[in-house]
Amino acid sequence: MDDLFRGVRAHGSLFGSSALSPPFSLHFVDGAPLTLCTVLSGGGWIVPEHGDPEPLRAYDTVVVRGPGTFRFVDEIGTGAEPVACGEYCAAPELGGTRYRRGWRDDGAGPTTLIVGAYPAGGEVSRPLLDALPVVLRVDGGGTGDAVLDHLAAEVAADTPGQQVVLDRLLDWMLVCTLRAWFDRPGGEPPAWWTAQRDPVAGPALRLLHDDPAAPWTVAALAARAGVSRSTLAKRFAPHGGPPPHTKQNRRRMALAADLLAGRPAVTVSEVARSVGYADAFGFSAAFKRIRGVTPSEYRKHGSPPERTAARVLSERQQEGIVEG
Repeated sequence: MDDLFRGVRAHGSLFGSSALSPPFSLHFVDGAPLTLCTVLSGGGWIVPEHGDPEPLRAYDTVVVRGPGTFRFVDEIGTGAEPVACGEYCAAPELGGTRYRRGWRDDGAGPTTLIVGAYPAGGEVSRPLLDALPVVLRVDGGGTGDAVLDHLAAEVAADTPGQQVVLDRLLDWMLVCTLRAWFDRPGGEPPAWWTAQRDPVAGPALRLLHDDPAAPWTVAALAARAGVSRSTLAKRFAPHGGPPPHTKQNRRRMALAADLLAGRPAVTVSEVARSVGYADAFGFSAAFKRIRGVTPSEYRKHGSPPERTAARVLSERQQEGIVEG
């Protein structure tokens, strides 16, 4: 869904380029929620802290999901001394990342690396992050190649507005990469990805996500989609996801959780109204039923770890990401 990608929108992203001559070993230590790596020439290996190494050749792209760290090396078992990247230029107040030209060897080597660390987070983007493996790889030759050409030109420049341009190019590149990975032959994308392509379920889901505060009913959604209630229910079922009212409640509580965590000046009553509840009492009861804590407790401490783990597993099972 478009809003899931908006949830990981770049803002002040770390963006570095490196011209590397073997042997080399760059250790990315920030553990950013998402890190996108690509090479314009040459190649190497992405070695995650948890997972199998992945090759990275010219115009290939790898996305690494945190919080684990990873290395980019010229070859498996390289004798190069690891160079820590990120710890000296990260800005925690910006989500752990910020633009910096860095990690450039003396002279231009045969491998040119571009890396962008993505300050993704929050409950709205969680379904996207939960659907990704620790490392995903997309071969070059697809729609992302044109973006890489723009990135190569921009990261080598030093002009006003560069950060904004890099952020938007990084958004573009990440979306191209994830779309290619979800749509790869033999892939098993999550239910929310396949459902959006359905001519009936797709428009209904977009209505729920674009206006979650609206008093949607199955009848209202069916009318907007131009089908009967039974047809709408049937078109949801093959994708393995929850029914519309469950999707709406989940979406409302995700938005509310992000507001509570990210905007301390907003009152619980204001959060309640923003997600479609007439009063704070009904909202608080619904929030506690789904999140395991009251809105005020969530604002102070977040969800209990055991409740969070159980909820994530339950949602992943409902979405068909893992088996029950």
